[in-house]
Amino acid sequence: MHNHPNVIAVRDALTAAGAADTEIVILDEAVHTAALAAAALEIEVGQIANSLIFDADGEPLLVLTSGAHRVDTAKVAADLNIGKLRRATPEFVRQHTGQAIGGVAPVGHPKPVRTLVDVELERFPVVWAAGGVPHSVFATTFAELVRVTAGTPAEVA
Repeated sequence: MHNHPNVIAVRDALTAAGAADTEIVILDEAVHTAALAAAALEIEVGQIANSLIFDADGEPLLVLTSGAHRVDTAKVAADLNIGKLRRATPEFVRQHTGQAIGGVAPVGHPKPVRTLVDVELERFPVVWAAGGVPHSVFATTFAELVRVTAGTPAEVA
C-alpha cells in the first residue's frame, strides 16, 4: 500500500511543500469515514480533516472539515459567491483529484484544487488527513494544512 501511486503522489506533494512530517500511515482496515478513522487512530473524531469535494458551478472545491462537522453548503456557497454548490459525483472527484471518495487527500492531485480549511481544526495540536487511499492517513497541523494546500481558513459549518 505504501507504493500505491496515490500514496506516493501525496508523500511527494507533502515533501515538495516542505511538510515537517511526510510519513503516510497505512491502517489495517479501510477508513471511509471520519468516525472509522478516529476509531482506528484512537483520537477524537474532530481531529480528522475530512476531505470533501464539491462541485462549485462545475469547478472542484475541496473543503477540509473537522470530522465533527457537517458542511453548511448554503453558507459556503454564499460566502464564496457560488451559484450552485453540491456534493460531487465519484467520477467528478476522481477526475479532479485522481483519488476515490473515502481516501481523498488534501494534496497530491493532478492540479491544484481550490481549498477551504475548517477553522475548527485549529483547536487540535495534531489533525489527521487521508493519504490518497482509504487505508492511508497522515498527521499534520491546521497551519501546515493551510500552507501545503494553499487553502483558505473558513467557517464551514
